[in-house]
Amino acid sequence: MGWGITGFLFGFLLLLLAPLAAVAQAPTTTGTSVGGLPPLTLNIGMDGVGQPKDADVAIQVLFAFTLLSMAPSIVLLMTCFSRIVIVLSFVRNALTLQGAPANQVIIGLSLFLTYFVMEPVWSKVQTNALQPYMEKKITSTQAMEEASKPIRSFMLRQTRPKDVELFVELAKIPPTTPEALPLRVVIPAYIISELRTAFQMGFLIFVPFILIDIVVATILMSMGMMMMPPATIALPLKILLFVLVDGWSLIVRSLLMSFGV
Repeated sequence: MGWGITGFLFGFLLLLLAPLAAVAQAPTTTGTSVGGLPPLTLNIGMDGVGQPKDADVAIQVLFAFTLLSMAPSIVLLMTCFSRIVIVLSFVRNALTLQGAPANQVIIGLSLFLTYFVMEPVWSKVQTNALQPYMEKKITSTQAMEEASKPIRSFMLRQTRPKDVELFVELAKIPPTTPEALPLRVVIPAYIISELRTAFQMGFLIFVPFILIDIVVATILMSMGMMMMPPATIALPLKILLFVLVDGWSLIVRSLLMSFGV
């Protein structure tokens, strides 16, 4: 069984905070101990002419904290979360419902669907990168390279070749295999493809509900009820139609099938 979202994030943070553990566990030969514990020192490099290792660790710690601040955006934009939450928002707008379902419900459902789709990818990250790194079989650099492989493969499967070619051309990268493409090319191409796919699905969701609005407005005008707002009659009809066709099941099934699940 995979770690799930919590386990993946914990492993990702553990990978980034590895330099902190190295600093905390490094032996010291200077200074006095308090309570039997060696003093913890951190040298940024101002007075350590012969200590390049301390400067390297300090830079790694700074880089780790920078990545931690960007971790939520990185995780959300490199998974299927964006497409799912956009499509579910289109469903709510097509039903002309302002607060039902609530944003918390949409985001929560999107997160669990994201876990369902991404669990095989995260299992590969755990098996190929996190577990060997925690067992000290590979270095942090090798772990990051191994962790990026299944994520890159997932993003490339969902990305249009046209979008990849756009960023390859802008980055002035010579012709290469998809597996060798850098993430700075794959990630923006993947995001653009996800937005395009989500808006296509949103358009198809809007079509039947727009037809209901047109039919209701035409019937009311033919009956001479011009003062009656069409939305008053169309809203319950939309909800009834959505419930009768088991709309939520169809939407979720379509989303999962769009990722090849």
